Amino acid sequence: MYKKYSNQLYNLLLEYTDKIERFSIDECFLDMTNYLMKDSLINKAKEINRRVKKELGFTVNIGVAHNKLLAKMASDFTKPDRIHTLYEEEIPKKMWPLPISELFMLGRKTVPKLYNMQIKTIGDLAKADKKILAKKFGKHGIQMWEYANGIDDSEVKYLPEKPKCIGNSVTLPENISEIEKLEKIVLTISEQVAYRLRKEKLLARTVSVELRTKDFEDTSHQGKLNDVTDTTKEIYEKAKELLDEMYKKGTQIRLVGVRVDNLVEQKERQISLFSDKENEKQEKLDKVIDELKNKYGYNSVTRAGKMDVQKIVKLKDAK
Repeated sequence: MYKKYSNQLYNLLLEYTDKIERFSIDECFLDMTNYLMKDSLINKAKEINRRVKKELGFTVNIGVAHNKLLAKMASDFTKPDRIHTLYEEEIPKKMWPLPISELFMLGRKTVPKLYNMQIKTIGDLAKADKKILAKKFGKHGIQMWEYANGIDDSEVKYLPEKPKCIGNSVTLPENISEIEKLEKIVLTISEQVAYRLRKEKLLARTVSVELRTKDFEDTSHQGKLNDVTDTTKEIYEKAKELLDEMYKKGTQIRLVGVRVDNLVEQKERQISLFSDKENEKQEKLDKVIDELKNKYGYNSVTRAGKMDVQKIVKLKDAK
C-alpha cells in the first residue's frame, strides 16, 4: 500500500517537472528550474500540497530552497502538513541554531567526536576551522563544513520515465477577468505542454483546463480530442473550447492550468489514408519551432498571438 501511494505521488509530481529524484519511498527532490512559468517556488509548493491532500488523501511536508541539501533540511522542519523555505539568507536564523545531529548526512558516530571539539550546533560547525575538520575527518570534514554553510552543488539525479500526464499551471500576479487574456494565457501554457509532449515522444487523447478564482474556488473541465495528437494547435483549440465552456463572464481568475492525459507512444498514431494536410503543416511548424527553442532557448521563439501576455506569463527555458 505504501508503494502504491508513493507511485501515485510520483506520477502527480511528474505533472510539474520531468526532473525528479526518488530519494526514498516517501521523499523526492524536484528540479523546478525550467517549469515555473514566472510563478514562484512557494506557489508551486502550495499547489502540490493542496492537490496531494485533495487527490491522494494524505499530507506532505515540502522544503523550498535553491539546492537539494537546504530543501531536505527545510522539509524536516516542523511537521506535519507544512511548507518551509530555507533560502541562503535564512540559514543563520533557521538552520544554525539546530543541534549538530540534525545536519543532513551526518553519521551518529561523528556527533560525539564533534561534541568533544565543542561543536554542538550546526552554526558551531559552520564557523569552525575547515583545515582542522579536514585534518580530523578527511574529505568528510570538508563536506560537513560545506553542508553546515548550505553549500551543495549536487544535481537532481533523475531517471527518464514516461509521465502518465503532462501539465502546467500559473498563478497570475493579478486577477484577470477578460476572456481574451485568459485565452492567450491558455495558449502560452498549451504551447509548453505540447512542447514537453513532443520531447517525450508521446501523444495525448484528452485535454483538461483548471481555473481558480480569487476566492480560491477551483473548477476543471476535460474533453477528448478527435484523435491522439502532440500539435500545439490541436491542444490549444481543445483547451480554448473548454475554457470558453466553463468560464463565467466577469469572474476574477488567479490561476490557470492546462493538462493532457491518456498518453500513448508516438508509434501508436493511426496513419490515415486521407492525410490531413493542415495537421501535416502544423507538425512541420512545431518541429521547426522546437528545433529553434532547443538551440537558442525556449523563449527565443514566441507566437504573435501571445506576445502581449509575456509580461504576465513567461516560461523559463524548458530544456
